Amino acid sequence: MVEGALYSKESIMLDSKNRKLTLAGILVAVAVLGGLFSIPVLGSRCAPVQHLVNILAAVFLGPLWGIGVAFAASLLRNIAGLGSLMAFPGSMIGALSCGLAYHYTKRLGITCIAEALGTGIIGALAAYPVAALLMGLNPTSYTVYIVPFLLSTGAGSLLAYILLRVLLPKLRRD
Repeated sequence: MVEGALYSKESIMLDSKNRKLTLAGILVAVAVLGGLFSIPVLGSRCAPVQHLVNILAAVFLGPLWGIGVAFAASLLRNIAGLGSLMAFPGSMIGALSCGLAYHYTKRLGITCIAEALGTGIIGALAAYPVAALLMGLNPTSYTVYIVPFLLSTGAGSLLAYILLRVLLPKLRRD
């Protein structure tokens, strides 16, 4: 440690990791509690809060942390009986796609679109085998979850876009 310096480089890095872990925990809690506010659409529970959280994690934590937040929130919602196994592929693929989009572009609009496409299309397609093989459901088509997933992620992405358009300029000023 440099004499007179308040913090060493190692303590700053540790502080950064502690902040990320704390924020990740808060986002998991928001996603789990947000699972209480779901809208039934075409046999699926649409929880827009998870998609809002995915985008917040992408912007503030990055893609890997975002996947971790999505996994932890899906796991806790399932344990608490607030979600289904289809939450895993949808939320984690969405978190990865919007996390990578923000990491490489730093553009909020593209990040929100990536969340919608990642969850709404790819995640919905990945939910089909989960529903058929793990949940014992008999979905009529592999595309059956696309509409409810798109509705949910569209609402969550729009909420995130509005929130971050207001929040980010204020954070950058401080």
